[in-house]
Amino acid sequence: MGALKSESFNLLSKARPSERQILPPSPPDTDREYMDSSSELSDTETGTLMSNRDKPGTRKLPLYPLPPESRSDNTILTEDLKTPDSHVVRDSRLIRLTGIHPFNVEAPLSNLYDEGFLTTKDLHYVRNHGAVPKVEDSEIMDWDFTIEGMVDNPIHMSLAQLIREYEQVTYPVTLVCAGNRRKEQNVVRKTKGFSWGAAGLSTALWTGVAIGDLIRASMPRRGARYVCFEGADKLPNGYYGTSIKLSWAMDAERGVMLAHKMNGETLPPDHGKPLRVVIPGQIGGRSVKWLKRIIVTKEPSDNWYHIYDNRVLPTMIDPETSADLPGTWKDERYAIYDLNTNSATCYPAHNEELILDGSERTYNIRGYAYAGGGKRITRAEITLDKGKTWLLANVSYPEDQYRLAPEGEALFGGQIDISWRESSFCWCFWDLDIPISQLQAADDIMVRAMDEAMMVQPRDMYWSVLGMMNNPWFRVVIHKEGHKLRFEHPTQPALIPGGWMERVKKTGGNLSNGYWGEQLAGETKAAEPIEPAKEICMTNDKVNRIITLEELKSHDGETEPWFVVNGEVYDGTGFLEGHPGGPTSITGAAGQDASEEFLAIHSENAKAMLIDYHIGTLDKASQALLADSEAAPPPEDAPPREVFLQHKVWTKAILSAKTSVSPDTKIFTFDLDHAEQAVGLPVGQHLTIRLRDPVTREAILRAYTPISSSGAKGKLDVLVKVYRDMPTQKGGRMTQALDSLPLGHFADFKGPHGKFEYLSRGLCAVSGRERRVRRFIMVCGGSGITPVFAVLRAVLADREDPTSCVVFNGNRTEEDILCKAELDAMLADNEHRYHLNYVLSRPGPSWTGGRGRVDKDLIAKEVGSCTGTDGGDMILVCGPKPLEESVLSIFTEMGWKKDDMVFF
Repeated sequence: MGALKSESFNLLSKARPSERQILPPSPPDTDREYMDSSSELSDTETGTLMSNRDKPGTRKLPLYPLPPESRSDNTILTEDLKTPDSHVVRDSRLIRLTGIHPFNVEAPLSNLYDEGFLTTKDLHYVRNHGAVPKVEDSEIMDWDFTIEGMVDNPIHMSLAQLIREYEQVTYPVTLVCAGNRRKEQNVVRKTKGFSWGAAGLSTALWTGVAIGDLIRASMPRRGARYVCFEGADKLPNGYYGTSIKLSWAMDAERGVMLAHKMNGETLPPDHGKPLRVVIPGQIGGRSVKWLKRIIVTKEPSDNWYHIYDNRVLPTMIDPETSADLPGTWKDERYAIYDLNTNSATCYPAHNEELILDGSERTYNIRGYAYAGGGKRITRAEITLDKGKTWLLANVSYPEDQYRLAPEGEALFGGQIDISWRESSFCWCFWDLDIPISQLQAADDIMVRAMDEAMMVQPRDMYWSVLGMMNNPWFRVVIHKEGHKLRFEHPTQPALIPGGWMERVKKTGGNLSNGYWGEQLAGETKAAEPIEPAKEICMTNDKVNRIITLEELKSHDGETEPWFVVNGEVYDGTGFLEGHPGGPTSITGAAGQDASEEFLAIHSENAKAMLIDYHIGTLDKASQALLADSEAAPPPEDAPPREVFLQHKVWTKAILSAKTSVSPDTKIFTFDLDHAEQAVGLPVGQHLTIRLRDPVTREAILRAYTPISSSGAKGKLDVLVKVYRDMPTQKGGRMTQALDSLPLGHFADFKGPHGKFEYLSRGLCAVSGRERRVRRFIMVCGGSGITPVFAVLRAVLADREDPTSCVVFNGNRTEEDILCKAELDAMLADNEHRYHLNYVLSRPGPSWTGGRGRVDKDLIAKEVGSCTGTDGGDMILVCGPKPLEESVLSIFTEMGWKKDDMVFF
């Protein structure tokens, strides 16, 4: 491989035993991390550590790192009690990147570095897509997996057999999430991924079986080219799975293994208990946890997660357009396998301060670097003048110590003879002493690394839609503050504020200008400073009642509904009549924690109104119990439901198709649980769709009326007008999120909701009270056609229904008229009871319909004088707020009462 590797090995071989220890620049305080034959050795059969002093005749061995001590006081954390992971013990220091669940975490960067070359299970990063499969200790050895597909000798094997029948190996391997350092990309422009900091990597000693031995035993057939892996973690889009090339899996140099131990212990639940794949040199997303299936194939995996995750799409593809490019997602040229070269500065840490005392001291700058595909980092370089000049840092390779282990040496029950292997599986450490006077004169510190293929980190970021493989120079800003220096990293992980990138963006700097956001001559600021969000008080200071879960649950019906927002209890009884969404919007939340739904969709005015309905605080124990009960997944053996929508429970449906009906409008088709499942939405009511912001994990909720017929089964069609970001204004969060949703992904649904329901033949219900209608006057605009369309279709589909309908459909241009073909077709068959008026504010020269806006003159001409409730007329309105306000004013002026109007 490279000359540097050979030189390092030769120097170690010639050194005296006491000199053979290669330490990272800032090793942990404990001596236990480094092993000498004079202290402890591994017994090959048991994997337990044995004293060499008790083994006469053994020869002296070189040193190599052992794992630091794990914490013994970790426990199941309170926040996990509310989730399906309530059985998993975790370390409270880990930073959660995707809210409470699923568990995606990294350690604080300084803590990770301070542990040294090997990372404890406590601080090892975790990437979970869903709930952690629960495997009892008594079930570990019975865990089974298969090797199938294009093989002549399919294998079905238990973990006990794997350990008993195959040679065990132990290797140090660094695993890195492809999203490491993604927060930097998200600050520049939001990607579809959540915000990893610079600690999305960790190194451990993995013990298991070389996968090549297993695959050879299965006898792959001619033409086989890939090995697919599938785990036991059941997710909305199937079980997690991916693939690598067969040639890579079979190459002993690559070190791919099936691991059942981590740092000498049974795999922790978060790391694949009891069996996982470990693939050195490739992104962590290929190392499938909770392994159940190995499939040898001709083509790459067709698993949803292999296709729609861990890819670097071309930089010009944005989140909105990416969802309509299935061919691009499936293009294997964009799939990530090898890691790219990367590095980060760990010390000085973020916000670390250095006192200036006038002495000639130096400061030891230090950090990590890694490369992919088995390549070695060959240099790390530091610049204090933005790349004009560079300083060569020292680089150390603790991994090389394992190459000195003699033949037959075992650790944790696995052979560690890797002296023959040229590949580098692990991170390395760099450091450089810099005079403090030079730091005082500099504005920043930047590091870049190079690997043995001469691939060097780029100066500038390559932004991509998933935010993967971010590896520009790592820049730490130096602030001069009186008699001290303060250091500022680019970002902080998750939603933690801080970092020079966030600061620069908030002040309007352009982070993409090639100069790290510094304003150039003649350059205008990218944006105005961001104002902090206002706090809205939603509680009554005079209320001090403590409410139990039992009390709350006694008010979970349609009368006197109580609900919880941010731990506070509210009585919605007094607003059942006045809620714009109808009483079901409140009763659907009765007895539940409605925080997420309420806060996601209500205005500041609505939040302030909660004060009037505040009746007490749910006690802490009840808050935990309520969250735990609502987070519990449905039982695996639950029978299929006949009706999809549930009033109080979110239900998932898979996006299966998108159909464009205009330049900015699409029909989104979702597959229900089974082909015979009814949607369960009464005519005139709506449902709520929930998605999650990929970065903040905040819920995005909006109400929609599907255009599926009330009797539709198996599928759900939702017509959505997509409001995109414009230079002068932000677009719609939900509509853009839906548009970005790739086929095969899921959305959450709940319903039905709404105060209006059309029953049949002129009979409807408003807020639960039945009313007979002779004529509907329907006014809509844009995508507001959907509830009107649903009622109109139900009326006209029944030849015996005597109800007539007058429709006013206002739009800007002819192409903005949605469902026009269907509206026109219904008119052709029902001219005696259906009158349709199109009005365009920006008509083309060939337009022959109405021009301008839906105004009083047009309504009076088509509808006549007010008949009111006694006359059997009802007005249904859905559209933009200005349209609704205009309609209310017009009909009120014409003599109609508000009781005659329903605003969807």
